[in-house]
Amino acid sequence: GSLGRIEATGRGVTICAMAALEHLGRLPHQTRVAVQGFGNVGSISAKLLEESGCTVVAVSEDYGGIYNPLGLSIKRVLEYRAREKTLKGFPGAQEIGNQDVLTVDCDLLVPAAIGNQLTSRNARDVRAKLIVEGANGPTTPEADAIFRERDIFVVPDILANAGGVTVSYFEWVQDLQSFFWSEHEVNQKLKAIMSRAFSEVLKTKLERKVDMRMAAYCRAVSRVAGATRERGLYP
Repeated sequence: GSLGRIEATGRGVTICAMAALEHLGRLPHQTRVAVQGFGNVGSISAKLLEESGCTVVAVSEDYGGIYNPLGLSIKRVLEYRAREKTLKGFPGAQEIGNQDVLTVDCDLLVPAAIGNQLTSRNARDVRAKLIVEGANGPTTPEADAIFRERDIFVVPDILANAGGVTVSYFEWVQDLQSFFWSEHEVNQKLKAIMSRAFSEVLKTKLERKVDMRMAAYCRAVSRVAGATRERGLYP
């Protein structure tokens, strides 16, 4: 394995979230965050976003979640869940349903649980103006259309949660070289790659006047087409 791999997906989500906030002109300390899913991706995203200056107001797991409009201490939440094996009963917080976390009053929503959570049934109730997809396919096409209509900025899964596969690539590179990097080096290289990817997708979005998901697809198809053209059709 590679150092930094466990946190990589959540770290990538955080890098994209911070880049998106900068683009939107919002400071981290002005940003309230809700995270659906408190597993590897969600819990690490919540922890790193809090460390970056954001206020995490809600987190949830499949059986429910907790909400405090003044903010949760993610360190204390992690300690409580490790001890009690649940979020239920966390002191100083209101218990909410897993779906409720998607529509709480917040600025940044991180769906980091499973697919098809944001649908035509709840998309109009989402109060966040920025969504960063930690899960694979959390937003249905119908919800995506509503978010475009409502001018909600969505950082798509194929960009936002690519931190994990990027560090898996780093693992392969290190194994090939038999030369291993420190966790700081891994994190710095990940930040450089994720930040560049975000900037390239944002540039395409602005040039083509499309949303971030379509811009990411355009970049991906363009890269594959270019590589195929250079390689040729036959070995």
